[in-house]
Amino acid sequence: MNDPEKQLNNGFSMPAIGLGTWQMGGREIRNRADNGDASVRALIDGLKLGYTHIDTAEMYAEGFAEEIVGRAINGFQRAKLFLTTKVWKTHLKYDDVLRAAEGSLKRLGTDYIDLYLIHQVNDAVPLEETILAMNRLHKEGIVRSIGVSNFSVERLKRAQACSEVPICANQVHYNLKVREAEVSGLLKYCQEQDIMLIAWRPFQKGGMLGDQMPKLLLDLAAKYGKSPSEIAIAWLLMQKNVVTISMSHNPLHMSRNLNAAEWQMDQKDFDLLTEHYPGQQPVSDAVPLS
Repeated sequence: MNDPEKQLNNGFSMPAIGLGTWQMGGREIRNRADNGDASVRALIDGLKLGYTHIDTAEMYAEGFAEEIVGRAINGFQRAKLFLTTKVWKTHLKYDDVLRAAEGSLKRLGTDYIDLYLIHQVNDAVPLEETILAMNRLHKEGIVRSIGVSNFSVERLKRAQACSEVPICANQVHYNLKVREAEVSGLLKYCQEQDIMLIAWRPFQKGGMLGDQMPKLLLDLAAKYGKSPSEIAIAWLLMQKNVVTISMSHNPLHMSRNLNAAEWQMDQKDFDLLTEHYPGQQPVSDAVPLS
């Protein structure tokens, strides 16, 4: 059985599967025609199903996604929730990081963030400056843990070298089809260095789900009596230090995804997917590591 909670040796722990919020209320730009009510209901449905981790970012819908999360968690016990948000690449200077975190707190309606991530790389700002600000946020209790997103091994090493507190996570594009985390050595490095790898977009259209779903995935779904998405998530969660997030408005899909944290396929089938899943991509087609 996969563990619904994963813990590092340094004591950091987080739920194995969480709810994503990308495209809730808009994409990079807020959709003014969307008042967020449907997304709030979806998140509440997820929380009632048993999800405790919600992942968001200040960039999503110009901060509106964080407001949606804040509305959804109102009425739930904050101490039982795990909230991840991210500082955008235009806010990585020292003072900007501090202001961004305060803005996220206000929109989320909380007084602390469980995991705060650098969302994307910005070489115009020294990484040391950004990490210094995140260390301050950690020291002041505004964030419980810090991490990064879309970082290569080399950049992750730099982040570790200039941080006084552990870099607990790296959130990257990783799934059965997109294997950059493996090919680049990032997955192995995270496993060796006591870092959680958070896989975003655990399944995707085009050679994975939808009309182009490969026979291998369909066969294993039939064998175990699971949905293809459950197979895809279970494959991720069987790996050391790997957790994932997914976005859905459908309670049935959310329930199935959550169930993927409660079972394991046979090792031979895991190996079959790892080695022979068709159309594997060595580099992300969305946000490559940098």
